[in-house]
Amino acid sequence: MSLTPESEHLNNHHRSTLHRLFQHPVSHNIEWKAVVSLLEAIGSVTEQPHGKVAVVVGSETEYFDPPVHKDIDTQAVVNLRRMLSGAGYGLEAGRDGSTVQ
Repeated sequence: MSLTPESEHLNNHHRSTLHRLFQHPVSHNIEWKAVVSLLEAIGSVTEQPHGKVAVVVGSETEYFDPPVHKDIDTQAVVNLRRMLSGAGYGLEAGRDGSTVQ
């Protein structure tokens, strides 16, 4: 796996979460707290009224409903992929072709 230059400042935990977000097929066990930690490392995360969370990464802003359980759902993964790719945090295709951009 090759990360974009913008992600070089991320720790191994953040890189692992980033990889799992771009894994194909979609992983169904990505913890919300790991996603929040990654997003805080590359942008800002602010709790909004009525339980929503505002995430700003680069010029991209997205609003998320935290999951009821510990893991995010497939739609959140899709939204995060779009947001992260738009902000320059996508993954280049891995050696085995298992990641998407």
